[in-house]
Amino acid sequence: MKKIILSGMLALSCWMGQAVQAQSKHAFALSKTDFLLDGKPFQMISGEMHPARIPHEYWRHRIQMAKAMGCNTIAAYVFWNYHEPVKGQFDFSTGNHNIAEFIKIAQQEGMWVLLRPGPYVCAEWEFGGLPPYLLQTPDIKVRCMDPHYMEAVTRYVEHLAAEVKPLLVTNGGPVVMMQIENEYGSYGNDKTYLNTLKDLWVKQGINIPFYTADGPTAYMLEAGGVDGAAIGLDSGGSEADFEAAKKQNPNVPSFSSESYPGWLTHWGEEWQRPGIEGISKEVKFLMDTKRSFNLYVIHGGTNFGYTAGANSGGKGGYEPDVTSYDYDAPINEQGGATPKYQALRQLIGSYLPKGKKLPPVPAPIPTITIPAINLTPFTSVWDHLPQAVQTPQPKPFEAFGQDYGFMLYKTTLIGHKSGKLTVKDLHDYATIFLNGKYIGKLDRRLGEKTIDIPASDVKNPVLEILVEGMGRINFADAIIDRKGITDRVVLNGMTLMNWEVYGLPMTEKYVQELTPSAGNAARPGQFYKATFQLDKTGDTYIDMSNYKKGLVWVNGHNLGRYWEIGPQKRLYCPAPWLKKGENTIVVFDLHQEAAAPVSGAAAL
Repeated sequence: MKKIILSGMLALSCWMGQAVQAQSKHAFALSKTDFLLDGKPFQMISGEMHPARIPHEYWRHRIQMAKAMGCNTIAAYVFWNYHEPVKGQFDFSTGNHNIAEFIKIAQQEGMWVLLRPGPYVCAEWEFGGLPPYLLQTPDIKVRCMDPHYMEAVTRYVEHLAAEVKPLLVTNGGPVVMMQIENEYGSYGNDKTYLNTLKDLWVKQGINIPFYTADGPTAYMLEAGGVDGAAIGLDSGGSEADFEAAKKQNPNVPSFSSESYPGWLTHWGEEWQRPGIEGISKEVKFLMDTKRSFNLYVIHGGTNFGYTAGANSGGKGGYEPDVTSYDYDAPINEQGGATPKYQALRQLIGSYLPKGKKLPPVPAPIPTITIPAINLTPFTSVWDHLPQAVQTPQPKPFEAFGQDYGFMLYKTTLIGHKSGKLTVKDLHDYATIFLNGKYIGKLDRRLGEKTIDIPASDVKNPVLEILVEGMGRINFADAIIDRKGITDRVVLNGMTLMNWEVYGLPMTEKYVQELTPSAGNAARPGQFYKATFQLDKTGDTYIDMSNYKKGLVWVNGHNLGRYWEIGPQKRLYCPAPWLKKGENTIVVFDLHQEAAAPVSGAAAL
């Protein structure tokens, strides 16, 4: 969940006309009421986008799109877990991980940068950006001064600071301000933690102004604020919101750090489609009153792979997010200008000085359609189980050092062999098998915890529970969200013991190394595969309407999850992941019993 006060005279020449000059040092500072660029009041008109959610080949295009809509600043989250997936192993150099390259492109395009490094970010991103390896520590507490947590945070800050320090405005770069934590007032009240975070950045040479971002509510602003940091409002859409910020701290400027043109969507919902009127009204207020603001998001992108997060509401206390992060944003998932974009471009452009014009809108990325691709049965998860780990009772993924994917829990029934089975506490979706036969599913989203185990004529029945860990909760007080079976399994009140556990992270490497087999072809949990030819490449959407629930890999790239409950039935496949000639697609489905065709469509 996400949303600068600038009073006095607005330097419009500064706003749209002053390009960010490489290696030319500028000064950015806070007065009591204004953001000051080289000593003059400066209105940030920011559009947020996340490098991890956009193929790096498209970074420049998306930044150019934001500029053409009237933005002079790009806000960007840095997802800690994306850059340190394994404890102590950082990646700031390959592909989408190259944060410095993204910032440099923004500067080349004449844009300033607001950096939002967390360590917690929310963002509808898995675990709010925190690395799952933290959850291997059974009693860990996050977003506070817990020593295990702060040891990891310190390591992250040191590594990220080394990447971004040369790109600060004080060093000739475009980064003018950095956020401390994110919406902390919605979660906790540890001022020592917030101030320690600020001190960690300063110790690493981050010598630019800081800001916080919280809802415009007194208790949130009090709990989430940091002395000397500008106040971001999520969102700041009225005079009352800005008055709340002024009341909290009259000595720093405030801004709308997240103004929402769109909204997020969970599986099983209708697409969230906020209209143009609300955001246009808010932007007009902000422009009329010369306040700075950040559009969250101007372009959402995609939750590729296992990166989508979840909220903690709904019937089962769990609402996983869809793979697309289109967000009904002004720039859609594939980088196209929407009617909302055109309306905001026209509105913001109307405030330009006479004779000034916005840059032309960049040409859209080419799209292609792909005729039906006939997948065929390839192999099954049952034919590719790893070595089992023995455990008296089930444990979550993290206890076995696994972050994402699936885990199979297997036991022999002794004593009770049929009746009411209860899984305490399932995170997040399970298919249940007795003696190799599928008997049903449990869905945390729906609050499902029990299933009837039928009687069988097998002397020692074998129970198998294949659990899919979906997105970890990324907001509010339920963010400690371990995956798998996190407590016990009970049959008619009897706790079932002596389990074999098989870790199935289903990494891209695992899928690429699968070999064909037909040993369990009739059992749900199948892989399907096909090759297809292309004479040209372009962005496309793989239409999964003929399948039930699972994942898709194209040329080894994990496109993310699909689910028949919708609303999303098509998965975005960017052109750089395709090639002229032969391409390969692999589908893993938890329920599908027969191969079916897929195709490529031009839009979501």
